[in-house]
Formats: sequence, structure tokens, C-alpha cells
Amino acid sequence: MEGRLPDPGDALTGVEMFAGLEPEARQRVINAAVPRTYRKGQLLFVESDPGDSLIILKRGAVAVFRTSPTGERAVLSVVRPPDVIGEVSLLDASTRSASAEAIEDCTALALSRQAFMELVHNNPRILDAVMRSLGALIRRLTEQNADHVFLDLPGRVAKTLVRLAGESQAPMITIELNQSQLAEMAGGSRQSVNQAIGSFASRGWLRTEGRRIVVTDVAALRRRAGMADR
Repeated sequence: MEGRLPDPGDALTGVEMFAGLEPEARQRVINAAVPRTYRKGQLLFVESDPGDSLIILKRGAVAVFRTSPTGERAVLSVVRPPDVIGEVSLLDASTRSASAEAIEDCTALALSRQAFMELVHNNPRILDAVMRSLGALIRRLTEQNADHVFLDLPGRVAKTLVRLAGESQAPMITIELNQSQLAEMAGGSRQSVNQAIGSFASRGWLRTEGRRIVVTDVAALRRRAGMADR
């Protein structure tokens, strides 16, 4: 008997972690999840909070970051739909290892740890997706550490912009990220990042529009970051 395709309007459409579930199981997840909204600048959670829920992002963007004892931030990633946030804490029942802040207005679903673990026990295929997600996280953090060793700051800024541009093939890509946030992601001072952005703008690779960056030449940024051409 052939399985039914998920409803195109399913709230979990595109979320890889739940892609292998039957429609009935997907509906149970949706029924157990609680809708959330977050305004730009609002914290979803902070380091050491209880890891009691998985956040399924449906709209907007969230910066995941660590904070030093002196208050400096290091942005680990920017999460966009249909990604999830918080799977690490759910698996080990520990506290949050990082903080998360909405950098755009967001809508999301929050799935409690109890509901998530019941789902994993009843649907082992979800564990495979979770392990892939954790593997991708480890690879990303390893690459970021290598970037700080092998790339100069302009190279790290270029690579960060390429990552934020994603897979878009549009001739102009708008990135809703101010230069302070970009500095946190690239691991440099705001002044140094501003200088790198100015240098890229003078070459015609991007332009700034207030608090936004419009990338006009992704290929050039990829070359500056030492990334392979597609």
C-alpha cells in the first residue's frame, strides 16, 4: 500500500527531521507543538536555560550565539526556516549551550522534550535525522575554527556573507544583518568589519542600505574567502 504524501499546507513541510514520518505521526507532532511568535531582538532562550523544547522555525531568522564573561558575543550560526533550534539540549537533557535571538520577526512551533522523546522512541528514523543535524553542526563549528586559523578577517567576512546568501541564484541578495552582528559572526571588531565591507563595496561586490547588506557578486566573495567555485 502506497503512503500518502504530506499535506502541502502541513506545518512541518520542509523540516528534514520530520520528513520520514507518516502523515498521522506528523499530525501528532503538530498537535503537540505550541505556536510561538518572537519580535525582532527578542531572546528565545539564553545559555544555561533548561533545554525543555525544540524550536521549529517557520518564518524569520534567529542568531545562535555564545557570550563571553566580558559580554562579547560570538555568533555560531544564523538559522532560517525550515531549520530547528535546540536539538542538542533535548538529547542530553542538559541546559542550553548557547543563546538564541530573533534578528527578524519570527513565527515558530515549540515541541516539548517529553513529546519529542516519545516521538523518537516511536519513530527511530527521526534519530537518524537528529544525528545528521548534529553532524552538520560539528562540521560547521570545526570549519569555523579552521577559518580563524587560516583566513584573515576580510576572508572570514566574505565567507560569512556567502553562507548568509545561501543557495540563492538571484543577481542581488539582501542580507538582513547589521554590521555589529556580522562582526560577531566573523570574529572581528566592528571597525575592522566595516573596513572589509567598505573594501568589498568599492570593488562592486556589495552595497549597504542602512542596516542591510545587498550582495551583488557572490562569486567574487567566494573567491576572496578561498571557497571553490560552483
